[in-house]
Amino acid sequence: MIAKIGRGANIIGALSYNHLKVDQENGTILATHRIRETVNGQFTVNQLYSSFEPYLFANKRTEKPVLHISLNPNQKDDVSDEDFKNIAKEYMELMGYGDQPYVVFKHTDIERTHIHIVSTCVDRYGKKLPDSYEKLRSMEACRSLELQFQLQPATAKNRNPKEAIFKPIDYREANIKSQIASIVRHLPKYYQYQSLGAYNALLSLFNITAEEVKGELNGIPKQGLVYFALNQMGQKATNPFKSSLFGKQAGMDSLQEYFEKSKEKMKTEPAKEILKKTIEVAIHTSSNETDFKKQLLEQGVNTVVRRNDQGRTYGMTFIDHESRTVWNGSQLGKNLSANIFNDCWKETTSQKPQETIKSSSFESKKETKIQTEKPHSLFDFVDRNQSTQPSTTFGLTESLASLLPESQGEDYEEQTFANQMKKKLKRRNYRGKK
Repeated sequence: MIAKIGRGANIIGALSYNHLKVDQENGTILATHRIRETVNGQFTVNQLYSSFEPYLFANKRTEKPVLHISLNPNQKDDVSDEDFKNIAKEYMELMGYGDQPYVVFKHTDIERTHIHIVSTCVDRYGKKLPDSYEKLRSMEACRSLELQFQLQPATAKNRNPKEAIFKPIDYREANIKSQIASIVRHLPKYYQYQSLGAYNALLSLFNITAEEVKGELNGIPKQGLVYFALNQMGQKATNPFKSSLFGKQAGMDSLQEYFEKSKEKMKTEPAKEILKKTIEVAIHTSSNETDFKKQLLEQGVNTVVRRNDQGRTYGMTFIDHESRTVWNGSQLGKNLSANIFNDCWKETTSQKPQETIKSSSFESKKETKIQTEKPHSLFDFVDRNQSTQPSTTFGLTESLASLLPESQGEDYEEQTFANQMKKKLKRRNYRGKK
């Protein structure tokens, strides 16, 4: 079993995210602790919030008092609702949160049934509970619960030595091509996306971008794709790599086929309506772009904003790590198109066109490109058909829970595919003039 601990400042957002799944019959409230009872046993977000309110109002100093915990047994484990209740209770006791108010939600919208626990890390007097060695204690708690409830162990012994960590790439390292390959070769196994723009929004989380190249070769129109590694500022930091270096599936033709398949699958995706309502809640409970992105990130959703040179927002992309789908705002609804956000943030946004807020730290630090948006730490990228691995940290960058096959080292040309096509076209034009 793998536990992921997320921290945030907006408990309304965390409760709304989970309760929307209940409303859509993709989740249930399994258990509550120190939560005010209701007459009919049903809960609204406001009713749940009222039990947390005294704790949060008493808090004066803790910036992120909200706990959003995900407990993920192996897909092969047959865990009953009663076992899930006991697992949640035991885990909270072992982590020192046994006396806190909390709500246990079960999610059934993906093949791997799992639970989410929403709680707070400040006591009734507003004092922050100690969290020293929290990650280590969480791992030990998971190992203990695996034995107690006879769950599949998530141990490092299953790790393949030839596997590489599925993480944002570092352009300063020597194996840039292998790093890019480990991402682009495997993303289709994990995510659904319907366009090159959505694909690029997802790639940007891993410091990669792809560009389409068009030209002629011997009079025949050619279309290709090249990939670049990005630096911390979201700027191109390497020569381009032609897609053929990473296999046929990384090329434009294969991607176009994948886009069409994704469109069909995503037509009936139950997470679409949940994501839409989650975004709508964030719009109404946030005062600016920073707060908006922060609230969604706490629910496992990355927001990628695209602006033109004049600073106008022309594209909004939402990456839902829970359902592993990528959506443009206009696909979710007319009320979530770029123009709506443009008007919504017009009065509150004074940043330069190329600037955006870092989503990995909920502070008002600015950067120059959207590509440095970081994946949410609450969700891993473990293949549902693979055994899960433990994580010594709960961020995607350092997670050992997200292992994918490492691409083999290959010789490749520094000359780019784009330049090759341009040179051949120039030669052809030159010969034609003779």
